[in-house]
Amino acid sequence: MNAIKRNARIAGFIYLLLTIIAPFRLVYIPSKLFVSGNAAATTGNIEAHELLFRFGIVGDLVTGTVSLFLVLALYRLFRDVSKPLAILMVALGFMDTPLYFFNVLNDIAALLLVKGGDVFSAFDEPHRAALAMLFLRLHGQAIACAEIFWGLWLLPLAALVWRSGFLPRFLAVWLTINGFAYVALSFTTLLLPQYEDVVSAIAFPCQLGEVAFVLWLVIVGARPRQAAATA
Repeated sequence: MNAIKRNARIAGFIYLLLTIIAPFRLVYIPSKLFVSGNAAATTGNIEAHELLFRFGIVGDLVTGTVSLFLVLALYRLFRDVSKPLAILMVALGFMDTPLYFFNVLNDIAALLLVKGGDVFSAFDEPHRAALAMLFLRLHGQAIACAEIFWGLWLLPLAALVWRSGFLPRFLAVWLTINGFAYVALSFTTLLLPQYEDVVSAIAFPCQLGEVAFVLWLVIVGARPRQAAATA
């Protein structure tokens, strides 16, 4: 296996790991524990399933860590295509890691409020539940802010795929659309939250660009430059 194929497979498996872990806190935990508009029910679920919620916190930390390894693996794959674009991709993709690490503080604060204790003796249970919901919503708003970088880093990545010669260009187009979809979701959530569900439904097929890219790297890999040029 040549270096390009090897690096593509390594990046693909790291990206696959990220796509498996990231939805755990982002999708699974809210679907199981959070009750919209009901702070008491939500905090009750968190208290009853504390370990599951803690797994969500750890999942975010692992996601932030794996994300860092991913951008470095992709830099190794594409640095000979265009070093300036590869550096831009790393700079934008790196932002995912500190955002995830800082955002877990919101979940930790919510969990501390749910657990109670002497430090919260001045607050009764409904007040603690309301404050816990506030931190959970801050977590969600931080995700909306992070989506800007989730989208922007895909643009130099798409340009690298387009110029690489060892990956199909339809992936570059799809990644570009995927990137703009994330940015649109972010600004919709922050500016026009009443349209968030509509934009999410439209953006969903666009966001499958990353999935297609991951599957291509894992299953097909990359063609070496010489073979691509001959073809």
